[in-house]
Amino acid sequence: MNPNASEHNTAHSKKKFQKVIFDKFTQDGFQKDVIQRVDQYFTSNNISKTANSQMVFKTIWILIGWIATYALVISGLISPIGMFFLALAHGFFSAMIGLNIAHDAIHGSYTKNQKLNERLGLTFNFMGANDYVWKISHNLVHHTYTNIPDHDGDIDQPPILRLQPNQDLWWVHRFQHIYAYFLYSLATVSWVFVKDYVKFFQHQLGGHYRKTFPRKEIFRLFFYKALYYTVFLVIPIIVIDLPWYWVVFGFIAGHLLEGFTVAVIFMLAHIIEGTSFPEPKKDGKIGMPWADLQMHTTANFAIKNKVVNYLFGGLNFQIEHHLFPKICHVHYPKIAQIVKETAKEHDLPYVEHETFFGAVASHTRFLKQFGTTPKGVLVPRVVNA
Repeated sequence: MNPNASEHNTAHSKKKFQKVIFDKFTQDGFQKDVIQRVDQYFTSNNISKTANSQMVFKTIWILIGWIATYALVISGLISPIGMFFLALAHGFFSAMIGLNIAHDAIHGSYTKNQKLNERLGLTFNFMGANDYVWKISHNLVHHTYTNIPDHDGDIDQPPILRLQPNQDLWWVHRFQHIYAYFLYSLATVSWVFVKDYVKFFQHQLGGHYRKTFPRKEIFRLFFYKALYYTVFLVIPIIVIDLPWYWVVFGFIAGHLLEGFTVAVIFMLAHIIEGTSFPEPKKDGKIGMPWADLQMHTTANFAIKNKVVNYLFGGLNFQIEHHLFPKICHVHYPKIAQIVKETAKEHDLPYVEHETFFGAVASHTRFLKQFGTTPKGVLVPRVVNA
Protein backbone atom coordinates (compact mmCIF):
# COMPACT_ATOMS: atom_id res chain seq x y z
CA MET A 1 0.00 0.00 0.00
CA ASN A 2 1.35 3.45 -0.89
CA PRO A 3 1.85 5.39 2.39
CA ASN A 4 1.39 8.66 0.52
CA ALA A 5 -1.88 7.64 -1.15
CA SER A 6 -4.10 9.34 1.42
CA GLU A 7 -2.04 12.54 1.21
CA HIS A 8 -2.19 12.44 -2.58
CA ASN A 9 -5.97 11.94 -2.60
CA THR A 10 -6.46 14.82 -0.16
CA ALA A 11 -4.34 17.12 -2.29
CA HIS A 12 -6.27 16.08 -5.39
CA SER A 13 -9.60 16.80 -3.67
CA LYS A 14 -8.47 20.23 -2.48
CA LYS A 15 -7.38 21.07 -6.01
CA LYS A 16 -10.61 19.83 -7.56
CA PHE A 17 -12.93 21.67 -5.21
CA GLN A 18 -11.95 25.27 -5.82
CA LYS A 19 -13.23 27.97 -3.52
CA VAL A 20 -16.46 29.56 -4.75
CA ILE A 21 -16.52 33.35 -4.61
CA PHE A 22 -19.95 34.98 -4.44
CA ASP A 23 -20.53 38.59 -5.47
CA LYS A 24 -21.09 40.93 -2.55
CA PHE A 25 -24.72 41.92 -2.18
CA THR A 26 -25.42 45.61 -2.66
CA GLN A 27 -27.60 48.07 -0.77
CA ASP A 28 -30.12 48.07 -3.62
CA GLY A 29 -29.87 44.35 -4.40
CA PHE A 30 -32.27 41.47 -3.86
CA GLN A 31 -30.53 40.01 -0.80
CA LYS A 32 -30.62 43.28 1.12
CA ASP A 33 -34.21 44.04 0.17
CA VAL A 34 -35.69 40.61 0.90
CA ILE A 35 -34.00 40.41 4.32
CA GLN A 36 -35.25 43.88 5.29
CA ARG A 37 -38.81 43.19 4.15
CA VAL A 38 -39.08 39.82 5.86
CA ASP A 39 -37.60 41.25 9.06
CA GLN A 40 -40.14 44.07 8.86
CA TYR A 41 -42.97 41.52 8.60
CA PHE A 42 -41.98 39.87 11.88
CA THR A 43 -41.31 43.17 13.62
CA SER A 44 -44.52 44.90 12.57
CA ASN A 45 -46.63 41.87 13.52
CA ASN A 46 -44.70 41.25 16.73
CA ILE A 47 -44.10 37.62 15.75
CA SER A 48 -41.18 35.42 16.75
CA LYS A 49 -39.26 33.77 13.91
CA THR A 50 -39.09 30.50 15.85
CA ALA A 51 -41.72 27.85 16.64
CA ASN A 52 -45.23 28.81 17.71
CA SER A 53 -47.93 26.82 19.53
CA GLN A 54 -48.96 25.13 16.27
CA MET A 55 -45.41 23.84 15.85
CA VAL A 56 -45.22 22.62 19.45
CA PHE A 57 -48.51 20.73 19.05
CA LYS A 58 -47.27 19.15 15.82
CA THR A 59 -44.03 18.11 17.53
CA ILE A 60 -45.95 16.42 20.34
CA TRP A 61 -48.27 14.36 18.15
CA ILE A 62 -45.46 13.29 15.80
CA LEU A 63 -43.35 12.07 18.74
CA ILE A 64 -46.37 10.33 20.31
CA GLY A 65 -47.12 8.59 17.01
CA TRP A 66 -43.48 7.55 16.62
CA ILE A 67 -43.28 6.11 20.16
CA ALA A 68 -46.72 4.48 20.01
CA THR A 69 -46.10 2.64 16.73
CA TYR A 70 -42.80 1.25 18.05
CA ALA A 71 -44.36 0.21 21.37
CA LEU A 72 -47.23 -1.57 19.65
CA VAL A 73 -44.87 -3.45 17.34
CA ILE A 74 -42.85 -4.92 20.22
CA SER A 75 -45.85 -5.38 22.52
CA GLY A 76 -46.84 -8.78 21.14
CA LEU A 77 -50.48 -7.66 21.08
CA ILE A 78 -50.70 -7.16 17.32
CA SER A 79 -50.95 -9.71 14.52
CA PRO A 80 -47.98 -10.08 12.13
CA ILE A 81 -49.90 -8.25 9.39
CA GLY A 82 -50.76 -5.50 11.84
CA MET A 83 -47.10 -5.23 12.88
CA PHE A 84 -46.09 -4.83 9.25
CA PHE A 85 -48.41 -1.87 8.76
CA LEU A 86 -47.30 -0.42 12.10
CA ALA A 87 -43.70 -0.70 10.89
CA LEU A 88 -44.68 1.30 7.80
CA ALA A 89 -46.43 3.87 10.01
CA HIS A 90 -43.34 4.07 12.21
CA GLY A 91 -41.22 4.73 9.14
CA PHE A 92 -43.55 7.53 8.13
CA PHE A 93 -43.43 9.09 11.62
CA SER A 94 -39.63 8.85 11.48
CA ALA A 95 -39.70 10.82 8.23
CA MET A 96 -41.98 13.37 9.90
CA ILE A 97 -39.48 13.76 12.73
CA GLY A 98 -36.69 14.41 10.26
CA LEU A 99 -38.63 16.81 8.05
CA ASN A 100 -40.43 18.75 10.77
CA ILE A 101 -38.58 18.59 14.09
CA ALA A 102 -34.93 17.66 13.57
CA HIS A 103 -34.52 19.68 10.39
CA ASP A 104 -35.64 22.92 12.04
CA ALA A 105 -33.77 22.19 15.28
CA ILE A 106 -30.46 21.45 13.55
CA HIS A 107 -30.82 24.69 11.59
CA GLY A 108 -31.38 26.48 14.91
CA SER A 109 -34.82 27.72 13.85
CA TYR A 110 -37.02 25.74 16.24
CA THR A 111 -36.27 27.90 19.29
CA LYS A 112 -33.99 30.71 20.40
CA ASN A 113 -32.62 28.35 23.06
CA GLN A 114 -29.66 26.69 21.36
CA LYS A 115 -29.41 23.95 24.00
CA LEU A 116 -33.02 22.97 23.31
CA ASN A 117 -32.33 23.03 19.56
CA GLU A 118 -29.46 20.61 20.15
CA ARG A 119 -31.65 18.28 22.21
CA LEU A 120 -34.43 18.30 19.63
CA GLY A 121 -31.80 17.78 16.93
CA LEU A 122 -30.86 14.51 18.62
CA THR A 123 -34.11 13.06 17.27
CA PHE A 124 -32.30 12.91 13.93
CA ASN A 125 -30.13 10.14 15.39
CA PHE A 126 -33.27 8.16 16.19
CA MET A 127 -33.99 8.06 12.48
CA GLY A 128 -30.71 6.16 12.29
CA ALA A 129 -28.85 9.14 10.81
CA ASN A 130 -26.10 11.35 12.26
CA ASP A 131 -26.78 14.96 13.16
CA TYR A 132 -23.12 16.05 12.92
CA VAL A 133 -22.75 14.79 9.35
CA TRP A 134 -26.08 16.40 8.45
CA LYS A 135 -24.99 19.78 9.84
CA ILE A 136 -22.01 19.80 7.53
CA SER A 137 -23.44 18.14 4.41
CA HIS A 138 -26.80 19.93 4.53
CA ASN A 139 -26.58 23.14 6.57
CA LEU A 140 -23.10 24.14 5.46
CA VAL A 141 -22.46 22.51 2.09
CA HIS A 142 -25.88 22.21 0.42
CA HIS A 143 -27.20 25.56 1.62
CA THR A 144 -24.03 27.37 0.58
CA TYR A 145 -23.32 25.72 -2.78
CA THR A 146 -26.83 24.81 -3.91
CA ASN A 147 -26.75 22.95 -7.26
CA ILE A 148 -23.14 23.96 -7.94
CA PRO A 149 -21.53 20.88 -9.54
CA ASP A 150 -18.66 19.33 -7.54
CA HIS A 151 -19.60 21.48 -4.52
CA ASP A 152 -23.16 20.55 -3.56
CA GLY A 153 -23.06 17.01 -2.21
CA ASP A 154 -26.81 16.57 -2.73
CA ILE A 155 -26.33 16.40 -6.50
CA ASP A 156 -23.23 14.25 -6.13
CA GLN A 157 -25.01 10.92 -5.78
CA PRO A 158 -23.80 7.38 -6.66
CA PRO A 159 -22.88 7.48 -10.38
CA ILE A 160 -25.85 5.34 -11.38
CA LEU A 161 -27.86 8.55 -10.81
CA ARG A 162 -26.97 11.48 -13.05
CA LEU A 163 -28.16 14.71 -11.46
CA GLN A 164 -25.71 17.28 -12.83
CA PRO A 165 -24.58 18.29 -16.34
CA ASN A 166 -20.84 17.69 -15.91
CA GLN A 167 -21.27 14.08 -14.77
CA ASP A 168 -20.32 11.31 -17.19
CA LEU A 169 -23.28 9.97 -19.17
CA TRP A 170 -23.74 6.19 -18.98
CA TRP A 171 -26.05 4.13 -21.16
CA VAL A 172 -28.05 3.07 -18.09
CA HIS A 173 -28.93 6.69 -17.30
CA ARG A 174 -31.55 6.66 -20.05
CA PHE A 175 -33.63 4.54 -17.66
CA GLN A 176 -32.97 6.56 -14.49
CA HIS A 177 -36.39 8.20 -14.57
CA ILE A 178 -37.72 4.69 -13.94
CA TYR A 179 -35.30 3.25 -11.37
CA ALA A 180 -34.50 6.49 -9.50
CA TYR A 181 -37.57 6.25 -7.27
CA PHE A 182 -36.53 2.81 -6.05
CA LEU A 183 -33.08 4.17 -5.23
CA TYR A 184 -34.69 7.08 -3.34
CA SER A 185 -36.43 4.59 -1.08
CA LEU A 186 -33.00 3.30 -0.01
CA ALA A 187 -31.94 6.76 1.24
CA THR A 188 -32.31 6.19 4.98
CA VAL A 189 -31.15 2.56 4.77
CA SER A 190 -27.96 4.02 3.31
CA TRP A 191 -27.75 6.59 6.13
CA VAL A 192 -28.15 3.90 8.78
CA PHE A 193 -25.58 1.42 7.49
CA VAL A 194 -23.20 3.11 5.05
CA LYS A 195 -23.42 6.77 4.12
CA ASP A 196 -22.90 8.36 7.54
CA TYR A 197 -19.73 6.34 8.17
CA VAL A 198 -18.33 7.18 4.73
CA LYS A 199 -19.17 10.88 4.90
CA PHE A 200 -18.03 11.26 8.50
CA PHE A 201 -14.48 10.22 7.67
CA GLN A 202 -14.19 12.08 4.37
CA HIS A 203 -11.94 15.12 4.50
CA GLN A 204 -13.79 16.65 1.55
CA LEU A 205 -17.55 17.00 1.77
CA GLY A 206 -18.76 18.85 -1.28
CA GLY A 207 -17.23 22.31 -1.20
CA HIS A 208 -16.09 21.96 2.43
CA TYR A 209 -12.71 20.59 3.53
CA ARG A 210 -12.04 19.23 7.03
CA LYS A 211 -8.53 18.46 8.22
CA THR A 212 -9.51 16.59 11.40
CA PHE A 213 -12.52 14.80 12.90
CA PRO A 214 -13.61 15.77 16.46
CA ARG A 215 -13.15 12.90 18.92
CA LYS A 216 -16.41 13.79 20.63
CA GLU A 217 -18.28 13.42 17.36
CA ILE A 218 -16.56 10.11 16.58
CA PHE A 219 -17.82 8.79 19.93
CA ARG A 220 -21.31 10.18 19.29
CA LEU A 221 -21.42 8.59 15.83
CA PHE A 222 -20.74 5.07 17.11
CA PHE A 223 -22.72 5.51 20.33
CA TYR A 224 -25.94 6.60 18.63
CA LYS A 225 -25.55 4.08 15.81
CA ALA A 226 -25.15 1.27 18.38
CA LEU A 227 -28.12 2.59 20.35
CA TYR A 228 -30.23 2.72 17.19
CA TYR A 229 -29.31 -0.83 16.14
CA THR A 230 -30.07 -2.07 19.67
CA VAL A 231 -33.46 -0.37 20.01
CA PHE A 232 -34.77 -0.98 16.50
CA LEU A 233 -33.19 -4.29 15.54
CA VAL A 234 -31.80 -6.24 18.51
CA ILE A 235 -34.67 -5.67 20.94
CA PRO A 236 -37.43 -6.39 18.38
CA ILE A 237 -35.66 -9.59 17.30
CA ILE A 238 -35.48 -10.70 20.94
CA VAL A 239 -39.01 -9.81 22.07
CA ILE A 240 -41.15 -10.32 18.94
CA ASP A 241 -42.34 -13.88 18.51
CA LEU A 242 -41.44 -14.11 14.85
CA PRO A 243 -38.38 -15.39 12.94
CA TRP A 244 -35.58 -12.80 12.92
CA TYR A 245 -35.79 -12.34 9.15
CA TRP A 246 -39.42 -11.19 9.38
CA VAL A 247 -38.37 -8.56 11.93
CA VAL A 248 -35.59 -7.40 9.62
CA PHE A 249 -38.09 -7.33 6.74
CA GLY A 250 -40.39 -5.04 8.74
CA PHE A 251 -37.43 -2.81 9.69
CA ILE A 252 -36.37 -2.46 6.04
CA ALA A 253 -39.96 -1.90 4.88
CA GLY A 254 -40.37 0.99 7.31
CA HIS A 255 -37.11 2.50 6.07
CA LEU A 256 -38.14 2.16 2.43
CA LEU A 257 -41.19 4.33 3.11
CA GLU A 258 -39.18 6.71 5.28
CA GLY A 259 -36.38 7.04 2.74
CA PHE A 260 -38.74 7.51 -0.18
CA THR A 261 -40.63 10.27 1.64
CA VAL A 262 -37.51 12.17 2.68
CA ALA A 263 -35.65 11.82 -0.63
CA VAL A 264 -38.54 12.79 -2.89
CA ILE A 265 -39.29 15.95 -0.89
CA PHE A 266 -35.71 17.15 -1.21
CA MET A 267 -35.39 16.16 -4.88
CA LEU A 268 -38.48 18.15 -5.85
CA ALA A 269 -36.83 21.28 -4.47
CA HIS A 270 -33.77 21.36 -6.73
CA ILE A 271 -33.73 18.60 -9.37
CA ILE A 272 -36.71 19.87 -11.28
CA GLU A 273 -37.57 21.88 -14.37
CA GLY A 274 -36.84 25.56 -13.93
CA THR A 275 -33.77 25.19 -11.73
CA SER A 276 -30.21 25.58 -13.00
CA PHE A 277 -26.68 24.36 -12.19
CA PRO A 278 -24.34 27.38 -12.20
CA GLU A 279 -20.62 26.67 -12.41
CA PRO A 280 -17.89 28.98 -11.11
CA LYS A 281 -15.34 30.39 -13.53
CA LYS A 282 -11.68 29.43 -13.37
CA ASP A 283 -11.08 32.10 -10.73
CA GLY A 284 -13.89 30.64 -8.59
CA LYS A 285 -16.33 33.51 -9.14
CA ILE A 286 -19.95 32.41 -9.50
CA GLY A 287 -21.10 35.77 -10.87
CA MET A 288 -23.94 36.50 -8.44
CA PRO A 289 -24.60 37.06 -4.73
CA TRP A 290 -25.49 34.01 -2.63
CA ALA A 291 -29.21 34.88 -2.39
CA ASP A 292 -29.47 35.25 -6.16
CA LEU A 293 -27.98 31.77 -6.53
CA GLN A 294 -30.79 30.36 -4.38
CA MET A 295 -33.39 31.84 -6.71
CA HIS A 296 -31.79 30.15 -9.72
CA THR A 297 -31.32 26.75 -8.10
CA THR A 298 -34.35 26.25 -5.85
CA ALA A 299 -38.06 25.62 -6.45
CA ASN A 300 -41.32 25.56 -4.51
CA PHE A 301 -44.14 23.10 -5.08
CA ALA A 302 -47.73 22.56 -3.94
CA ILE A 303 -47.66 25.62 -1.70
CA LYS A 304 -51.47 25.81 -1.62
CA ASN A 305 -51.78 22.21 -0.47
CA LYS A 306 -52.35 22.40 3.30
CA VAL A 307 -51.62 18.70 3.83
CA VAL A 308 -48.24 18.96 2.09
CA ASN A 309 -47.46 22.18 4.00
CA TYR A 310 -48.24 20.56 7.33
CA LEU A 311 -46.72 17.10 6.97
CA PHE A 312 -43.50 17.89 5.15
CA GLY A 313 -42.05 20.61 7.34
CA GLY A 314 -42.74 23.47 4.96
CA LEU A 315 -40.04 22.12 2.66
CA ASN A 316 -42.31 22.67 -0.30
CA PHE A 317 -41.49 26.34 0.43
CA GLN A 318 -37.88 25.51 -0.35
CA ILE A 319 -37.06 28.99 -1.69
CA GLU A 320 -38.04 30.61 1.59
CA HIS A 321 -36.23 27.91 3.54
CA HIS A 322 -32.97 28.44 1.65
CA LEU A 323 -33.12 32.19 2.03
CA PHE A 324 -34.16 32.04 5.70
CA PRO A 325 -33.04 28.72 7.25
CA LYS A 326 -33.12 30.32 10.70
CA ILE A 327 -36.87 30.93 10.44
CA CYS A 328 -39.16 28.10 11.60
CA HIS A 329 -41.03 26.53 8.69
CA VAL A 330 -44.49 27.35 10.08
CA HIS A 331 -43.92 30.97 8.96
CA TYR A 332 -43.02 30.23 5.34
CA PRO A 333 -46.54 30.56 3.88
CA LYS A 334 -46.76 34.12 5.24
CA ILE A 335 -43.39 35.33 3.92
CA ALA A 336 -43.58 33.60 0.53
CA GLN A 337 -45.45 36.45 -1.15
CA ILE A 338 -42.88 38.94 0.13
CA VAL A 339 -40.07 36.87 -1.37
CA LYS A 340 -41.92 36.38 -4.66
CA GLU A 341 -42.67 40.08 -5.12
CA THR A 342 -39.10 41.08 -4.23
CA ALA A 343 -37.67 38.57 -6.68
CA LYS A 344 -39.90 39.94 -9.42
CA GLU A 345 -38.72 43.49 -8.71
CA HIS A 346 -35.13 42.36 -9.13
CA ASP A 347 -35.84 40.33 -12.28
CA LEU A 348 -34.97 37.04 -10.59
CA PRO A 349 -36.73 33.72 -11.19
CA TYR A 350 -39.20 32.38 -8.64
CA VAL A 351 -39.66 28.77 -9.69
CA GLU A 352 -42.82 27.09 -8.43
CA HIS A 353 -44.85 24.05 -9.45
CA GLU A 354 -48.52 24.21 -8.61
CA THR A 355 -49.17 20.66 -7.41
CA PHE A 356 -47.24 17.86 -5.74
CA PHE A 357 -47.85 15.37 -8.53
CA GLY A 358 -47.08 18.05 -11.10
CA ALA A 359 -43.73 18.52 -9.40
CA VAL A 360 -43.13 14.75 -9.41
CA ALA A 361 -43.90 14.67 -13.14
CA SER A 362 -41.51 17.58 -13.71
CA HIS A 363 -38.77 15.83 -11.73
CA THR A 364 -39.33 12.66 -13.76
CA ARG A 365 -39.02 14.60 -17.03
CA PHE A 366 -35.87 16.23 -15.70
CA LEU A 367 -34.33 12.84 -14.86
CA LYS A 368 -35.22 11.62 -18.33
CA GLN A 369 -33.55 14.64 -19.95
CA PHE A 370 -30.42 14.25 -17.84
CA GLY A 371 -30.35 10.58 -18.76
CA THR A 372 -29.82 11.37 -22.44
CA THR A 373 -28.18 14.81 -22.52
CA PRO A 374 -24.41 14.65 -23.25
CA LYS A 375 -21.91 15.74 -20.60
CA GLY A 376 -21.47 19.51 -20.41
CA VAL A 377 -24.72 20.27 -22.23
CA LEU A 378 -27.26 22.05 -20.05
CA VAL A 379 -30.83 20.81 -19.82
CA PRO A 380 -33.15 23.59 -21.07
CA ARG A 381 -34.35 25.78 -18.22
CA VAL A 382 -38.07 25.36 -18.81
CA VAL A 383 -40.84 25.44 -16.24
CA ASN A 384 -43.80 23.25 -17.04
CA ALA A 385 -45.88 23.20 -13.88
